[in-house]
Amino acid sequence: MKSFLTHLECTYCGKVFSSEEPHRLCDDCGKVLYPRYDISSARKSLKKEDLLYRSSNMWRYFEMMPIINESNIVTLGEGFTPIFKTGRLGERIGADHVLVKDEGINPTASFKARGLSAAVSKAKELGIMRLSMPSAGNAAGAMTSYAARAGMEAYVYMPKDAPEANKKEVLITGGILTLVDGLISDAGVISRQKASELDLFDISTLQEPYRVEGKKTMGYEIAEQLNWQLPEVIVYPTGGGTGIVGMWKAFQEMEELGWIDSFRPRMFAVQSEGCAPIVRAFDGGDEFAEPWQDASTIAAGIRVPSAIGDYLILDALRTSNGGAVTVSDNEILNMMEVVASLEGLFICPEGAATAVALEKLVAEGTVSKSERSLLLNTGSGLKYLDVI
Repeated sequence: MKSFLTHLECTYCGKVFSSEEPHRLCDDCGKVLYPRYDISSARKSLKKEDLLYRSSNMWRYFEMMPIINESNIVTLGEGFTPIFKTGRLGERIGADHVLVKDEGINPTASFKARGLSAAVSKAKELGIMRLSMPSAGNAAGAMTSYAARAGMEAYVYMPKDAPEANKKEVLITGGILTLVDGLISDAGVISRQKASELDLFDISTLQEPYRVEGKKTMGYEIAEQLNWQLPEVIVYPTGGGTGIVGMWKAFQEMEELGWIDSFRPRMFAVQSEGCAPIVRAFDGGDEFAEPWQDASTIAAGIRVPSAIGDYLILDALRTSNGGAVTVSDNEILNMMEVVASLEGLFICPEGAATAVALEKLVAEGTVSKSERSLLLNTGSGLKYLDVI
């Protein structure tokens, strides 16, 4: 198989960068870089029917992934997670067609496995062997697991009040863990500082170009698993936002490949009432989201006061005619029990937030009961036993 990767491009100013050397953010405007592909050539050689004979993991889309040499792929079998049709949950929410894509079945029990498999693989290809990152929880264990698989050093900077399972996962997989007073934003400052001091490559969310490529495979899978007919609505728990923008990128690529038409789901971001910078910016009509002060929620994955990809998230929400919704911690905890008791899915707090949000959207008439709505559960509830 051949990757059709050609270059990196700034998503804000359009500056082009080589994909053959390490980059993080645009050196002109400081915004997010995306890998770009020769899709016109890919379209001629890659047909969606080819996927029928490939392994059931995210690397089945290799031609549209950023690794040049297959031997550099660092994998634990991530991706191609199931989509469940719900019955009783749909009745509770008031909708006829509610689907759940369960990312908790991934290696390391969260969707973070996708992004870190891609980022660690590209780091290996570029000869980078010492990594660092801040994490509110699940990304940390994913990075240290894939780094262990690749024989790399991994340094993690994590808020002291992160879930206990995430701390232990980092340590048992050989990561070097530093606990930080404050939030993930505070951990990010220290991670970048230490990266400079210790000659580490920092792979914070959307601050390097390749984690989004792993996350975008959720979009490819949703299309493939639903017979190339995208749902009308996608509801996603949003912290750093790589999932939403990754899926949005995938939809555009698949249209250019000729795999889907121009129809797009309405994208809805869900945040906690205690940390909702994207919701506030969306409601205010802003291009960027101001940092949220005193962020607080039990859902560690969406306790992100500031997202560097805020403008990309907001653009996807607005272009799709979607929206942004807040939910409370009490609503999240209650919905975790509801989903588990009705569907047998022990979803994470962030995943539960999507079900609460859909219930609100249906109740207010923003989403009709007849629309096909897909919820992304981003991790396993088993990683949150000390906080629920």
